[in-house]
Amino acid sequence: MTDRATVAEESAAAGADVAMGMFEEDIETEEKTSKTDVVSEADAAAQDEILDVIGEHYPDDVVVGEEGDTPKEAPEEGDAWIVDPIDGTSNYLHGFTAWCQAVAAVRDAEPVAAAVTRPAVGHTFVADEDSFRKNGEETTVSDETDPERFVVSPTLKVDDDNRGQYMSVIETCFEELGDMRRIGSAQVTFAMVAAGSIDAALGIGQAHPWDTVAGVHMIRAAGGTVTDLDGNRWRHDSDGILASNGEAHEDVLEMLGF
Repeated sequence: MTDRATVAEESAAAGADVAMGMFEEDIETEEKTSKTDVVSEADAAAQDEILDVIGEHYPDDVVVGEEGDTPKEAPEEGDAWIVDPIDGTSNYLHGFTAWCQAVAAVRDAEPVAAAVTRPAVGHTFVADEDSFRKNGEETTVSDETDPERFVVSPTLKVDDDNRGQYMSVIETCFEELGDMRRIGSAQVTFAMVAAGSIDAALGIGQAHPWDTVAGVHMIRAAGGTVTDLDGNRWRHDSDGILASNGEAHEDVLEMLGF
């Protein structure tokens, strides 16, 4: 049987082919929960392709997916997959290249393999149980130790309930930390932390598993640290997230006011 990291990579690549073929084309969209939370026909088509590949290898596994009528919560027991066919749909629809496919394999709600593909820029990130690769080369988180040099990325959804907290985070990034980037795709952001391009990423509130689990596994496999905002080990049902290279994790939590 093909190992789960390989299936994650193959299925993400299949979804990437579909999404890339529709990128910057005139495609149908609709709103989900708000004017800025949208889904396109490319999301649905890419997810179908990803599910087909997973089903060929692991037909009995549960698949949690962002779109359609797939389950929306990661099961606490057994083998499952968590899929985001296009993370960063708004970027995708506006012609920005910061979007990706994210596929994670989990066992008893803990990730064991993951893949993120960024076809618009030719990047593929893959993690098995204990190693992380970018474009086939083993890679680790950054080695920056000084928070005043950290590049930090606020991520996940900003809404009326958490807007004030995010504004405070942004102010701290500029006043006490090194610099800030907001990418517009949580899974791209987490993959960049794993690959050492960003030193830390922060999200407020409970996130969907398809927005987080693959990237969290990659960061840990690359040597980083991921906790909730109280400093406890992050799980798919945690409230808030800080993912970093691990070099000054507690310092960054304190500086950000958590």
